[in-house]
Amino acid sequence: MSGADPHAIPQARGHRAAVRAHGGQRMLLHLPAASVKKLKARANGEMACSATATISSLQAVLAHFWRAVCRARRLPPEHGTLYSVVVGCRGRMNGIPPGYVGNALVFGKAEATAGEIEEKGLGWTAWLLNRAVASFDEATMRESLERWVREPDFTYMDNLSSAGTALVTGSSPRFDVFGNDFGWGKPLAVRSGSGNKADGKATVFEGPERGGSISLEVCIAPDALERLVADQEFMDSVSTPAA
Repeated sequence: MSGADPHAIPQARGHRAAVRAHGGQRMLLHLPAASVKKLKARANGEMACSATATISSLQAVLAHFWRAVCRARRLPPEHGTLYSVVVGCRGRMNGIPPGYVGNALVFGKAEATAGEIEEKGLGWTAWLLNRAVASFDEATMRESLERWVREPDFTYMDNLSSAGTALVTGSSPRFDVFGNDFGWGKPLAVRSGSGNKADGKATVFEGPERGGSISLEVCIAPDALERLVADQEFMDSVSTPAA
């Protein structure tokens, strides 16, 4: 075809329509380091008498996001909601070096009702995410890998996003995305590809000023996103930089 990009990778028939069908709208949300520290301190303070491990900065941020999205989606208090977080196997499984470049991850899942998340607070919600990450077990993971060889199974975004009630987060603020230089100079902004554009997907990056800041590239239904950015409790910790 005249003018076609000779380097383009052909898409499977119907692929782009499937991406649009997820019905999400994208927005970048930014939390400066000071906001991240406050959320972490608040979450750990709320759980000081019962938690047996420290809630991380990312877990506190994701808990803040989860609670706000439940409100933005107007989920009934008794409605169940699920948050799937990607847990990296590097450093958790023997034989996988820190510099391994392939996919080495498993999903940790936290579940609660929308009412519990709202009523029990930031710390309790962050603790659910903390326990989801801590649930990683190397022996179970190895059994799963051996079973996969016999019975291959693939995970798709549709399996992780459930009718406007679930959230999924991948990537990590620990990745040095702004330190990359491919000969064009340092990055000014970082975004994910079309495979991450599904209702309920939130991709994490370090913030552009680094130093503990966090950016969330979120994709949720347009009406819910409109309510999310109008939620004063949520937006007190968040800014929305230009796309």
